Amino acid sequence: MNFPAEEDFHRLLDALTLCVLLHDAETKAIVWANRAACEALGFTLEEILPLKAKDMTRPVPRYRREIGVGAMDRAITEGPQVYEWCYRSRTGADMLSEAIATYVPLRERGVVMVQFRDISIEDTLKQTLRRYESRLREFMQDLGEGVAVLTPVGAVEFVSESGRRVLGLQEGVPMGDVLDYCSVSDRDRLLQQLANAPRIQPSAPQRYRITRRDGTPVWLRITCRRIEIEDDLNGRLLHFRDITDEVAVEEARRNEARLLEYAGRYNAMGEMATAIAHELSQPLAAVRNFIEGAIRRLAQPGVVDDVLWGLRSADRQAERAAVIIKSVRDYIVKREPSETYVDIRDVIADVAYFIELRAKEAGVAVTIEQASEALPVYCERVLIGQVVLNLAFNAIEALTECTNAAARRGELRLVTSLRGKYALVQVVDNGPGVPTEAHGRLFDGFSSSKAGGNGIGLSLCKNIVTRHGGEIWAKPARQGGLQCSFTLPVVTVPAR
Repeated sequence: MNFPAEEDFHRLLDALTLCVLLHDAETKAIVWANRAACEALGFTLEEILPLKAKDMTRPVPRYRREIGVGAMDRAITEGPQVYEWCYRSRTGADMLSEAIATYVPLRERGVVMVQFRDISIEDTLKQTLRRYESRLREFMQDLGEGVAVLTPVGAVEFVSESGRRVLGLQEGVPMGDVLDYCSVSDRDRLLQQLANAPRIQPSAPQRYRITRRDGTPVWLRITCRRIEIEDDLNGRLLHFRDITDEVAVEEARRNEARLLEYAGRYNAMGEMATAIAHELSQPLAAVRNFIEGAIRRLAQPGVVDDVLWGLRSADRQAERAAVIIKSVRDYIVKREPSETYVDIRDVIADVAYFIELRAKEAGVAVTIEQASEALPVYCERVLIGQVVLNLAFNAIEALTECTNAAARRGELRLVTSLRGKYALVQVVDNGPGVPTEAHGRLFDGFSSSKAGGNGIGLSLCKNIVTRHGGEIWAKPARQGGLQCSFTLPVVTVPAR
């Protein structure tokens, strides 16, 4: 076999940037070093040749000469050996290295070539990464948010410790299919969210009511995004948080709001009690008169027709009283929230009777100007009616208390119209108005446009309107007084 000459081999290795030491295959003594090795260790070739392991190696047990010699012996019998070695330079600086011992038969003799490269930076990075990983695990252990990675086909590739805790998973138990946690009705929605996951930022959060592995029902807020990191990590990154407490608080607030709205309706009825009593007294008195007249006529012969006329008249008056009572009952009765598609003009018509009744007692003229086209909105009909009532009653009371009421008659206008994509309702009076600086805070709590008022009714109006996606505001009326307006989004009523 034609082996290379040692001098030619030296010339070849000297051209490398990789550090190389040649050891005699039998004695393991250094017989040559290339230029890169001399520069890295800070010795000349002449200085390196007589050196032993103790002269150029970090003095710790794991770098004993016997270990290095053993690696070189195995390289001769078993092939190339890779091991870690820590060289020490002339200045005493340690150079952690990845060494590869390879047996090379040269023409003159056999040698073991030890190639080495500085891996100090890599080792430092590995240690740093291990520390970061340990810290990250500790931090994620205490997070209230879970993290999971799904493969492109939807399999769970990773779930954080905090995520296992959120899902009620015991250690070592696989997470399983994410869809198994959702109700059947929510599965399509979750699949849609995963399919539409954006690349740059998380998706809009969505809520799901899920059942933990321990059987506990909880609410989760889930966001996700697509991840594509070459071939290393692909799929969907999910963040999920237990928001059961938040949902419970929100439900409690909704219940409080419903109770407040219900109390507001009772308050409105209380303010109208006198007018309603007066309105009912007329048909009831007429019923009594017609019945008494009919009884007297029955005592006389040949008066059946007159009696029938009196009884029919009494029936009509009783029916009128029943209509009044039913209107009050329909408004005041406690109802669960029920959103529906409705023409805002119909809502105005629902409450017009009560407004006109209250205005009649106060001597206020009411004008209703309805839009010519339909104004369909999606709302809780009773609550939006309450907003109109509150605004109208507030205006009527302001007109009643107006000091110059004798000079001109109070006027109240209710106007509906279309403004862009919104239905607009305006309640306009010609009363004293409110100071300019009060317009911006009129619908905040405890701010009122009338003397002695606490403003809760107006604050309630803002709460209801904003919850329906609208806005409410006040400004001076063109002819003096106050103009209160609110909008609701116009919607397309689905075909039935």
